[in-house]
Amino acid sequence: MPVTFELANNIERSLRRRIGDLDQAAKEAALVELYRQDRLTHHELADALGLSRLETDELLKKHNVTEDLMTVEEFHRQADALCRELGR
Repeated sequence: MPVTFELANNIERSLRRRIGDLDQAAKEAALVELYRQDRLTHHELADALGLSRLETDELLKKHNVTEDLMTVEEFHRQADALCRELGR
């Protein structure tokens, strides 16, 4: 279902000149903000934008949404725990 909103013509023209694909930029910004507000999961955000998990992480970094991304230390702890669980 499409979601639309109106902008003054001069603002729209200016943004399209500077941004290019304004529709995609607006969609991305709205979805990232919904993710930031915990209204979308990481998976839902990725699915809505057609991105992989890693691409979604990069997008979130681009938008300065990094507080819930896994740190290297957390990754290693989870990997170690998984290996222990699997008996490796």
